[in-house]
Amino acid sequence: MTQAVMRTPVGDEADGVRGKGLGGNSVGLLGSAVIGVSTVAPVYCLTSTLGSTAGEVGVQLPAIFLVGFLPMLLVAFAYRELNKAVPDCGTSFTWTVKAFGPSVGWMCGWGLVIATVIVLSNLAGVATSYFWLLAGELTGSQAVADLDGDKAVHILTCLVLIAAATAVSYRGMTATKGVQYALVALQLVVLALFVVFAFGKAGSGSFPGHLDFSWSWLNPFEVGSFATFSAGLSLSIFMYWGWDACLTANEETVGSEKTPGRAALISMVVLVGSYLVTAVAAQMAVGSGTEGLGLANPETSDNVFAALAGPVMGDGLGILLFVAVLASAAASLQTTFIPVARTVLAMAAYEALPPSYARVHEKFRTPGRATVTAGVATAVFYTVMTLVSEHVLVDTIYALGLMICFYYALTAFACAWFFRNELTRSPRDALFKGVLPVLGGISLAAVFCKTLYDMWNPEYGSGSSVFGVGSVFVIGVGLLLLGLVIMLVMRRRSPAFFRGEVLTTSTPALVVED
Repeated sequence: MTQAVMRTPVGDEADGVRGKGLGGNSVGLLGSAVIGVSTVAPVYCLTSTLGSTAGEVGVQLPAIFLVGFLPMLLVAFAYRELNKAVPDCGTSFTWTVKAFGPSVGWMCGWGLVIATVIVLSNLAGVATSYFWLLAGELTGSQAVADLDGDKAVHILTCLVLIAAATAVSYRGMTATKGVQYALVALQLVVLALFVVFAFGKAGSGSFPGHLDFSWSWLNPFEVGSFATFSAGLSLSIFMYWGWDACLTANEETVGSEKTPGRAALISMVVLVGSYLVTAVAAQMAVGSGTEGLGLANPETSDNVFAALAGPVMGDGLGILLFVAVLASAAASLQTTFIPVARTVLAMAAYEALPPSYARVHEKFRTPGRATVTAGVATAVFYTVMTLVSEHVLVDTIYALGLMICFYYALTAFACAWFFRNELTRSPRDALFKGVLPVLGGISLAAVFCKTLYDMWNPEYGSGSSVFGVGSVFVIGVGLLLLGLVIMLVMRRRSPAFFRGEVLTTSTPALVVED
């Protein structure tokens, strides 16, 4: 019996798709999934987002985490199907070029790159703060902990951490994998301990705000208003960003056509499970109130674990939670170099960026120049933003959600268009290559538009404005326009790419095989 199946060749023969010289077969399924989880930094995301999300939606906190997971899962199906057809480290950039053409693909790649640089700078800042906070706890000296408030010390420490993360990423996926196993295991074990202790405190009613579990917490329709729901959803989506890092390592993964997609789905399941269990346990233990240890207390909502570590786990074990947050931020700082360096490598390999960024280190088989450039860009960005204004830095982080929704939504729509000739071939193809990706893309496009509208208000973010327009809007739209300007420059320098002569717009070829 014969059947028509999709068979897209890889390497130089696949409609312009090129090999990059990366070290193949360096990472297996487990290692790839660990990279996905690590890049998201679950413990860091929880400590920085639990409180603010509870402040928006109250006891519907678990429901919002679950709803935020759904568009990410739908987009993950798109990534999986596209990776099967074109396992290229350029991921979103390469796939959107092949679906929609060079200009849309270039802007999609830019969205990923600039979002990653913003995240890297934020992670470096958080890791620095927790480094000095932990040093203060270990030495019992408030003066040591207060060193983080010294701008010069803070920036210098941040630059050292960025340099260390860059060096590890520069040495290749094998070095990255070894570090990540330890750091991810540490943070997940400590998070599990916190959950166990929180359930114990909830059972004994140790804290005034404790609550009994209710299934209504999982019902998103009980959120007070659409505006509140949208705000909570934006925060929730940010908590899942980064799982696609394991896809950008596809050319270095064993079984590059299937393993990265499976790893992405595994990492998503681990993340949503961790978030839901932690949210329920914390809410049962201390409640979602705005006073005392309540998750929505504005004095502690930006760093929940710092407030709950001692009361929930005790002073002896509580310090482990500080270690876990530091490990989470440090691990994510190191793995987040993977997507930006490999996207830049792919863009250069296809002549969308200067060819010097397409160089691969002879010994480590990594995009050395792209990795170092990403590290330098992160260091410069964070230093300048910190020196200019703390408000500008905060607003830049708020603008991150716009970039995330932008390139994820484009990738989801690219999946349906790329496979458009196959959607009627079987119910499975229609569902996973068409319906689910489109639903994910529509969801994220809606969040993009709503966020863009909210950003116009000067009260969004730090509260600052530029000529009456919210500074978050100015920064977010400004960064996208900057990408447009750079693209126009590259169009003059690399006309062949933008004429579609290097990476061609195409659909999968159908062949007949046994």
